[in-house]
Amino acid sequence: MSLRQAALTVRENAYVPYSRYKVGAALRTPDGQIFVGCNVENVANPEGTSAEAGANAAMVAAGQTEIAEAYVIADAARPVPPCGGCRQKLAEFAKGGTRVTLATTDGVEEPVTVAELLPGAFDASHMDRT
Repeated sequence: MSLRQAALTVRENAYVPYSRYKVGAALRTPDGQIFVGCNVENVANPEGTSAEAGANAAMVAAGQTEIAEAYVIADAARPVPPCGGCRQKLAEFAKGGTRVTLATTDGVEEPVTVAELLPGAFDASHMDRT
């Protein structure tokens, strides 16, 4: 299954009774496994989860910790970039050059890299005191 199809399929499972704004995300690991997530809203906003966070959690729960490629899809006029928190979540498990495709359900795609989404990303090296 393609990343696009995986993200499009899981997007339909989004729980969005408040915004009605469904988002799907699919991550591929270096060994080819695909992990998916969709946004899950909560009446006690902002306690919901984003699609990217859900896909990250599924990946880590399966024992994987590296993203080789990502795909995020929403029903919008143009591709929607991840929020700041999700950019950081992607950067935790992906290299700066990792491709992230932002897409619409109408087929418009915008490929970017993690570094383009989050220039100057905070990473583990910032915690070194030596």
